[in-house]
Amino acid sequence: MVLIRTELPGRVEFDYSSPMPHPTLSTCTVVFVGIIVAVLALGARAESDEKALPPVEKLPAINQLPDPFEIGPKTRLQTREHWAARRAELRDLILGYEYGRIPTETSPVSAQETGSDQDAATGAAVHQFTLKMGPGGKVSVPLVLTIPAGKGPFPIIIKGDLCWGRVKPLIVADVVKRGYILAEFDRTAVAPDKNDRSQGVYPLYPGYDWGALAAWAWGFSRVIDYVSTRDDVDRAKIIVTGHSRGGKAALLAGALDERVALTVPNGSGAGGGGCFRVQYPLTETLQAIDTRFPYWFAPQFAQFIGHVDQLPFDQHELRALVAPRALFSTDSVDDLWANPMGTQISFEASREVYQFLGVPEKIGLHYRHGKHEQNEEDFAALLDFADWQLMGKEPAQKFDALPYPNLPPAYKWAAPQSAK
Repeated sequence: MVLIRTELPGRVEFDYSSPMPHPTLSTCTVVFVGIIVAVLALGARAESDEKALPPVEKLPAINQLPDPFEIGPKTRLQTREHWAARRAELRDLILGYEYGRIPTETSPVSAQETGSDQDAATGAAVHQFTLKMGPGGKVSVPLVLTIPAGKGPFPIIIKGDLCWGRVKPLIVADVVKRGYILAEFDRTAVAPDKNDRSQGVYPLYPGYDWGALAAWAWGFSRVIDYVSTRDDVDRAKIIVTGHSRGGKAALLAGALDERVALTVPNGSGAGGGGCFRVQYPLTETLQAIDTRFPYWFAPQFAQFIGHVDQLPFDQHELRALVAPRALFSTDSVDDLWANPMGTQISFEASREVYQFLGVPEKIGLHYRHGKHEQNEEDFAALLDFADWQLMGKEPAQKFDALPYPNLPPAYKWAAPQSAK
């Protein structure tokens, strides 16, 4: 029995006891102080909005997960038809402080096929392309499409982690067998995974403060631009996924691009599907991630190091931007760095928005044991959820089972009951 006590200002204070190889909470005490006194509403244009972002010292402390329905002091959203406007406010707030503003202008994406083959085991066609994107088509991005045999159009799963190598053959075989196209692209060709703004898309859009996660999300959208022109792609059934930093980018892409029908971050943790305010032992904090990977974020995000309670949002509100479209997260209870407990809390908080919009079945989660990876079990769960949400196939499993049923609440608000 290991007993660990951690005290984090403005977050969760608790006793953590775990005799098992995965985390289990024995006793928890949540201390919240303060109330939400304001939520910022920002405009849509990148250049004109910069002055509208107050610095951290002018922001109020919010010692619980911020209320996504709070639109002003003592004022809450009440009707569903107003969600689109609230969603736009949250989007601009999150981009403005955390990820950086993304160019709205896009140039046509072209594709040059560089090779093709057939998978002997599955009969799937495998095509390699180079996509040209950005102004003048100056950014070249590798793309591999694995297309099932037979007549489409097929739903498509887009994954941006080609920089780490191709998806394992067993996973590809399962994807193809289920009747999905798998699209793998190299997000690091869009923006390098290092602190270097002289490469990739950055020089093409001077004056924008976006970090790599936003640039990678932009890359997902450009891949969607291309695959949406293909007759073998079902444009109503586009799925985005990724692992770890790729999962963070996939979540942001799904939050921003409404052409995405299903968003599936895997092991995305800090800056992804987890919380910043709710931390447990061995998890990645805002300070840890922005100190090690500052180029993933907007420069102004660093001001919240040591001031996470003054962050005017948290990651459950990024997740909420996906609503009412489908959202599914996959994680491991053993992957403590990715904050699996905080990810469950973020799931529960964002589910309030799905309930408000009348689509609670559109959000789900799946946890397993094992290391930090996106493996066969993760993909099997993804495909089961996709078959249910996009293909109408009744699932054999439930997607709302909480791995930590006794976690203390991290917020006191709930979805308005009068939503129509």
